Amino acid sequence: MSEATERTPVDVAVGVLIDADGRFLLTSRPEGKVYAGYWEYPGGKLEVGESVEQALRRELHEELGITIGEAHPWRIELMDYPHARVRLHFCKVYDWRGEFEMREQQSMAWQTLPVAVGPVLPGTIPVLEWFAEERGFSGATHGN
Repeated sequence: MSEATERTPVDVAVGVLIDADGRFLLTSRPEGKVYAGYWEYPGGKLEVGESVEQALRRELHEELGITIGEAHPWRIELMDYPHARVRLHFCKVYDWRGEFEMREQQSMAWQTLPVAVGPVLPGTIPVLEWFAEERGFSGATHGN
C-alpha cells in the first residue's frame, strides 16, 4: 500500500457557483498556499462538527464576502496531492447575495468551457470534465 493511500483524507467543501448565463466561478489560490496561482473552485476544509453546507457557507463568506443560498450536493472526488489526501465535496450554488470581495488577495474569473485561465488545479480538472459531459462539450476543457 502506498503512503498516499494510507493517509486519512481531509474533507473539503467546494462551491461550484453558476450564474444565470451558465458560467462558473474559478478563483486563484493565494500566495503562501500550496499550489499558489493555480485556479480552482472556491471552498475550504470542514471544521469539527460542520456539515458540508455549513463549511461551504462559512468559507465562501470568509474568502469571497458572499452569503450563499442553498448548496446542491453534486459529486465527491478523492484526490491525492503530494501534501495531502483530500476528499472534495462539490456543491452547485445558483443563489448568493453580496458583492464579491477577494479577501485573500486571490483573483476570480467567470468561465465557460474551455476555461481561459490557468494553470488549473488537478482537483478542478474532473469538474471541468463533468461540465463537458453535462453540456455536450467536446475538446480540451483547459489549457494545462
